[in-house]
Amino acid sequence: MKIFVYLTIGLTVMGLAFWAYHVNYDTQDRQAELRELQREIASLREGLGVLRAEWAYQNRPDRLRELVNLNFMALQLLPMAPEQFGSATQVAYPQPVLELNAPIDVVATGVEEEGAE
Repeated sequence: MKIFVYLTIGLTVMGLAFWAYHVNYDTQDRQAELRELQREIASLREGLGVLRAEWAYQNRPDRLRELVNLNFMALQLLPMAPEQFGSATQVAYPQPVLELNAPIDVVATGVEEEGAE
């Protein structure tokens, strides 16, 4: 009987060791994936910071003003003024188009025809 108990305990320990071995390597793989994703996120954030800096550099008011002055003859851009804005009542909205998809019954339904009996 003792041999059966020892054998069961031994097999249980070996099974748990096998399970722990696999869990350990799965965990290491997941940690490696996590480190790779964190590196990728850091790289993308750095790229986003560079793009934001480039956007801010390209949209400097003095640079835009200089571009407008250089291309004035071609673009004819002028500073915006309050008189250039209108109100919502001045907008010409298109009139709705009436579409007839089904035939229209032109005969009155309440009137009986003569001789229809």
